[in-house]
Amino acid sequence: MLRHLTIKDFAVVRATDLEFGPGMTVISGETGAGKSLLVDALGFLSGARADAGVVRHGAQRAELSAEFDLAPAAPALHWLAEHALDEAGACQLRRVLRADGGSRAWINGRAVPVSQLAELAGLLVEIHGQHEHQALLSKPRQLDLLDAFAGSAPQLAKVRQAAAAWSALLAERERLTAQGDVSDRLNYLQHQLDELRAEDLGLEAIEALSQQHRRQAHASSLIQACEDGLARLSGDEGPSASRLLLQTRAELARVLSHEPRLGEVDSLLDSAQIQLQEALALLNQVRDDLDVDPVQFERAERRLGRLHDLARKHRVAPEQLDEVATRIEQELDGLRGAGERLAGLNAEIEAARQAWKAAAAALTKVRTKAAASLARQASALIGELGMGGGKLEVQLEPVDAERPDAQGAERVELLVAANAGQPPRPLRKVASGGELSRISLAIEVAALGSDAVPTMVFDEVDSGIGGAVADIVGKKLRDLGRARQVLCVTHQPQVAAQGHAHYRVSKAPVDGMTQSSVESLDADARREELARMLGGVQVSAEARAAAGKLLEAVD
Repeated sequence: MLRHLTIKDFAVVRATDLEFGPGMTVISGETGAGKSLLVDALGFLSGARADAGVVRHGAQRAELSAEFDLAPAAPALHWLAEHALDEAGACQLRRVLRADGGSRAWINGRAVPVSQLAELAGLLVEIHGQHEHQALLSKPRQLDLLDAFAGSAPQLAKVRQAAAAWSALLAERERLTAQGDVSDRLNYLQHQLDELRAEDLGLEAIEALSQQHRRQAHASSLIQACEDGLARLSGDEGPSASRLLLQTRAELARVLSHEPRLGEVDSLLDSAQIQLQEALALLNQVRDDLDVDPVQFERAERRLGRLHDLARKHRVAPEQLDEVATRIEQELDGLRGAGERLAGLNAEIEAARQAWKAAAAALTKVRTKAAASLARQASALIGELGMGGGKLEVQLEPVDAERPDAQGAERVELLVAANAGQPPRPLRKVASGGELSRISLAIEVAALGSDAVPTMVFDEVDSGIGGAVADIVGKKLRDLGRARQVLCVTHQPQVAAQGHAHYRVSKAPVDGMTQSSVESLDADARREELARMLGGVQVSAEARAAAGKLLEAVD
């Protein structure tokens, strides 16, 4: 559950630290005091889109932080461990909203994407806004509500998995049948492959061919260069490097005894003479290997030309032709097995369809049972909320079972009758806004606690009701507080009286700037706040007495 909430430079809140306990905590205050800002802060900590407008005027950023206590088997604890964000059982969410519109998020002190923050927050907090009934008009939201009430996540996961498998097989069949008669394509690809495999396309072979072509193209100049080099290094006519080297060593040997350092010079010249002899041997070998061979040159020219023609044809470099050939072989293998694959696919598709139908039937069974239970509970609450004779029906509408549907074999339509004797009509067609608000609240209250989210937040969901109806809503929320932590922003004293704890939000100018503050109320302050909610700004003795009676009536 939520243990601690810290807010700094958020809207009209300079700084506040709030502690929360189990049960139902009420948050009240005058209109415009900023009591819903606490819900907004939790919304941003739950991944809501960053909004620079919530940064307090004059501040560079707003900072929000929430700490949660987790039960030993809590899904959030498993999520933290799975994402390597666990920290000795701690669970802290933090978000900074900058005045330039940017934001950053942290979980247990480690920076994370906002999407991860939202994913974890979804396991910790469930926020019900005062316009929740508008979302409930959506048929997808109605289906989600029923599935949450039914606890059908395992069955729904199997349906989605079966639908994905069925869809994949159908898509594969469509791809294969779209190819039509593949014989022409097979012949074309085989011709291309034969052209490519007629050549040696290995990288080493292409490089060797290129070297051979260059060597033959420049054979004459290479031979002349080798012969000139041999003449300069060891020629019989004129001075040569070998002769000059020997002559120098002989002259130095005559005076070596007079200068010891000349011995080192002689050693170096000896090494040079050895290397020169090795160079001469290699140069002779190269010269002997060289030969002007027009036939060999023409053969290399033709082979290299074919490689470049193939490269242009396939729009790749010659070195990539082997990869092209491999791809063609793979496509040929796929096409050759297309006919056999098509024959087998039909059987696989039928098996996948039957698997989906079995999974969908199991989901339908769970939904049908839950629909009856939800309708019964919500109908009872509709009556309690001042609409005697009103009832709810949860209608399951079949969908086409011949195509894979990840949501199952039906959709949901909530039908309501606001008064006795009236035929049920779709919830989205209920005319009265007040009736719609109360009916939606009855549905939400009936479905509350269907999931494992430990903290439930209600932002003025009691708007538009009062008196005995508000008292019933407060009692329902208090009952829910016995199983979940409940935070409730309200302007109804009958609802506020049901809380286990009470915060009051007020605003006042500080240094010329309006600021909100949050105060935890003791018993006396709480009675005074309820009296204000009952009687307005001027609190009378009668209002205080009525507030005392509201508190005394709480179980």
